[in-house]
Amino acid sequence: MKATVKWTDGRQFVAESGSGHSVVIDGPPDHGGRNTGPRPMELLLMGMGACTSFDILNILDKARADVSDCVASVEAERADATPSVFTKIHVNFTVTGRGLKEKQVARAVELSAEKYCSASIMLVKGGVEVTHSYTIIEG
Repeated sequence: MKATVKWTDGRQFVAESGSGHSVVIDGPPDHGGRNTGPRPMELLLMGMGACTSFDILNILDKARADVSDCVASVEAERADATPSVFTKIHVNFTVTGRGLKEKQVARAVELSAEKYCSASIMLVKGGVEVTHSYTIIEG
């Protein structure tokens, strides 16, 4: 896996993934940025949320669950001192579908957290407390 991050101006960068997709990353104006994209740590948090959501949808799909929506709401706390690393992350999944079984959703969340989500597991191994919860909506 590879990526290229090119500085464009101020504190703005364009990152390109090995698969050819680009994203603008920027800082706030008080740090020389123009606020044209997510901050680097926000992008890390969004990546973790997408990684674990990807797993959950794959697991539920294999279980033939009828999922119509999945939203991961991710909240993080950071250390006050430099480096301002993540200390705690909580992910709440809102999974919507017809006839979803709580046991299946709970198991999908557990498997993602403990076995499949590389991003989440890497953060946990780095000392971040990562917790999960879920809400099921019939629809």
